Amino acid sequence: MANRILVVDDEKLIVKGLKFSLEQDEYEVGCAYDGEQAVSMVRSEAYDVMLLDLMLPKMDGLTVCRTVREFSDIPIIMLTAKGDDMDKIMGLEYGADDYITKPFNILEVKARIRAILRRRNSYETRRAGKQKQSVSYGDFSMDFEARSVKVGDREVALTAKEFDLLEILVKNPGRVYSREELLRAIWGDNYPGDARTVDVHIRRLREKLESNPSSPDYVHTKWGVGYYFQV
Repeated sequence: MANRILVVDDEKLIVKGLKFSLEQDEYEVGCAYDGEQAVSMVRSEAYDVMLLDLMLPKMDGLTVCRTVREFSDIPIIMLTAKGDDMDKIMGLEYGADDYITKPFNILEVKARIRAILRRRNSYETRRAGKQKQSVSYGDFSMDFEARSVKVGDREVALTAKEFDLLEILVKNPGRVYSREELLRAIWGDNYPGDARTVDVHIRRLREKLESNPSSPDYVHTKWGVGYYFQV
């Protein structure tokens, strides 16, 4: 079964070019031209990756990203003409998994898509070969197979990257991971971003998990070294 890609951009020539090129690699491609249409399509259909422009009519890309993250962990690659570091950080803050600046090389876009799909398929393969696994520490519980996290009776909604990051820390409680180790483990050796990506995701994890993010109970910082999960 072919992987399905949703391309979201208000520039129809860009959408047309991406659709044609991706279909040459036997992807199924859906197209949306504004933010509201994109959210509606992700709600109603199953896609494996979304290519999302930042500047969109009706609902901008950041709002689309934040809205989609409320109900889906679909990998999101942001395609945008804005290349400032702050724009990249904002994209990650709102739940994007990767970031490519226009004008882009279609070969790079395809490589990023393949990398995301490989990581997801690798995880699914490993999960299929294991029995159900879960851990509980006080009010905190995490089910690795169901990819669910609870604090008390509260279900914590995490993005795919946030869950993967937390999973590494939870499965190795007390072990301190450097930002570079976590970046390689979650985003891969060829990820073009830097270690600030990890900081952004740790901050988002704390905001979702902790009653007081500035004084965390679970995800701690070893100053000058990295991050760890405290049982």
